[in-house]
Amino acid sequence: MTNPPTPANTQTAIAPRFRLAHLRWYICALLFMATTVNYLDRIVFSVLIPVIRDEMHISNQQYGYINGAFQAAYTIGFLFMGRFIDRIGTRIGYAVSIAWWSLAAAFHALTGSALSLGFWRGMLGLGESGNFPAAIKSVAEWFPKRDRAFATGVFNAGTNVASMIGPPIIVGMLSWWGWRGCFLVTSSLGFVWLVLWLISYRLPQAHPKISRVELDYIQSDLEEDSEEATIGWLAALRYKQTWGFALAKFLTDPVWWFYLYWLPPYLYDVRGFNLTEIGWALPVVYLMADAGSVGGGWLPGYLMRRGWPHGKARKATMALFACLMPIAALSALAPHSVLAIALISLATSSHQGWSANLFTTTSDVFPKKAVASVTGIGGTMGGLGGFLLSAIIPGFVVTHFGYTPLILGFGFFHLTALLIVHRLLGDMRRITL
Repeated sequence: MTNPPTPANTQTAIAPRFRLAHLRWYICALLFMATTVNYLDRIVFSVLIPVIRDEMHISNQQYGYINGAFQAAYTIGFLFMGRFIDRIGTRIGYAVSIAWWSLAAAFHALTGSALSLGFWRGMLGLGESGNFPAAIKSVAEWFPKRDRAFATGVFNAGTNVASMIGPPIIVGMLSWWGWRGCFLVTSSLGFVWLVLWLISYRLPQAHPKISRVELDYIQSDLEEDSEEATIGWLAALRYKQTWGFALAKFLTDPVWWFYLYWLPPYLYDVRGFNLTEIGWALPVVYLMADAGSVGGGWLPGYLMRRGWPHGKARKATMALFACLMPIAALSALAPHSVLAIALISLATSSHQGWSANLFTTTSDVFPKKAVASVTGIGGTMGGLGGFLLSAIIPGFVVTHFGYTPLILGFGFFHLTALLIVHRLLGDMRRITL
């Protein structure tokens, strides 16, 4: 009987009939596709809310509560999904997550009230909470440290691609199949991805199509990781680095969620855009966010190759994007819609550049076996911040005071988070137990 491949027997695992060059980037492409589907299922509701709220008579405050249901479930799910994925493994954990959220997205088509919408938004949030812990863990498994921020930026660009191509496609589908059909079409994409994932994903040392050269490259910092023991939830919470990551997520995630949820109604109600104009304005905003995600992931790697310590390169990149956010917040005061769109684009681009690096700090500091759990802790804090600051509170503030106080205030959240990162994560050296 042939023994299964093990780290000590990797030659068996890498001697197939043919090998794929740069297999790690094929894996990254799958992560990009999953993240794109994740956000398509998420944004359908916000793009179609002008139509749905007219049919169901949903107020701004109810809209905030419905988004709050998503955020609350997402917050809770993030914590448990991170631990679940660390225990069961990336391949099966990711599959469970996307199957769950795709089913929840499909059931949106059967809703008939704000209450039922809120329930299925919650179920969607619970399933979608597994995407980022699984994707970040996959990057840690398939990429050496110096490439992880760029790989994270590439797959995280899926959030922007979905937000860029989604609105015009969704508006086009609306005229053909109605808003309920839009949910059915986007949710079906998750099941297509699920088949590709189960066929393709294995750990590098067990993948039948990886070359020796690529495996050696991926494992170039394996010795550093192998010296570290697993860190569980309670142990991780004892480290200030966990709190640095989590508090930064708490402060900055709500800014992205705010633009994701409230930008379509803002453009519709305040700037006077119709659905067609919204469908073409949002792609501009998220195209720039896409550039920020990829560029933000590339920049620290470039600095490291020029001799910068990885902690210094990471924080310098994050500082650059944090300093751009107050400028971008002036969109609330812009007299012309074109200028407003340009400044909002700067905000989304800067946030995504920041986020690509913040996510990577977990794999910089913690061993691979703890990455999904720590990411889950941070995601829980980010979800809590999103629940409070991009769902519940904006529903009240927009109703009584408008959008301007929120947009201006969010301009300073990243700078505050930068101070926390500097204080608690320090030079971002690997934790030694």
